[in-house]
Amino acid sequence: EARLFMNYVDPTQAAARKTGQIKLYGPAAFAGMRKAGALTAKCLDELVPIVRPGVLTSEIDDFVQTFAIAHDAIPATLMYRGYRHSTCTSINHVVCHGIPGDRQLKEGDIVNIDVTLIVDGWYGDSSRMYTAGAISRRAERLIDVTYEAMMRGIATVKPGATTGDIGHAIQSFVEPQQMSVVRDFCGHGLGRLFHDEPNIIHIGKPGDGVVLRPGMIFTIEPMINLGKPHVKILSDGWTAVTRDRSLSAQFEHSVGVTQDGVEIFTLSPGKLDKPPYNAV
Repeated sequence: EARLFMNYVDPTQAAARKTGQIKLYGPAAFAGMRKAGALTAKCLDELVPIVRPGVLTSEIDDFVQTFAIAHDAIPATLMYRGYRHSTCTSINHVVCHGIPGDRQLKEGDIVNIDVTLIVDGWYGDSSRMYTAGAISRRAERLIDVTYEAMMRGIATVKPGATTGDIGHAIQSFVEPQQMSVVRDFCGHGLGRLFHDEPNIIHIGKPGDGVVLRPGMIFTIEPMINLGKPHVKILSDGWTAVTRDRSLSAQFEHSVGVTQDGVEIFTLSPGKLDKPPYNAV
């Protein structure tokens, strides 16, 4: 029996983060998450013209920091556990947590940009794939499959479903495409904390895991590799790369469980949900 023992609690009664406690939020929290999610999505929209061959990842980071300050928001990653940047920029075989710096994007690069903005204490967390110039057909297909995998995971979310249902929807779609789902990182509870219960594993069996209840808020953020699922962390302590150097892609939305389904807080206001963005 892979059901996990979890306690569902009202956030006003809850400890900041206590393992085994899942907070169930009310309408005011959903309103706060809508606002934070919309601003994060607007920031990702505005990155579209900036991401091109020749741009430095530090310039992408500077844009996110400037955008946040201009909109009375705080980048959640800035000084989080010692991390010194406002975003993560994960290029090609980097799975996640790529550190912005003096790396210039080249023609054909794919890059995941992950932004979390804190607005009035609420965390809006989302990431998208971007392309520098023309990309290979394999990279294009990887991006399409990753986006579809995330949306299939989100489509399973409703009261009474389980976290295993989400993982199963993603894994059963991705693996027949000869791609793999990264096991080392997962989605997470969200709200007034950056990372909270429950963990959202992107593989699984139907019916396993935590039962979803109205008021739960979390991210779904599958990382998909063209090769094997294994990753390693570089010596900087942050950057995760595919062990076999194969390309990796990721998309992420923040979502809430409603009375009868799911609400996505981080939808693109400009309908720029996935590349190619110029086709929109």
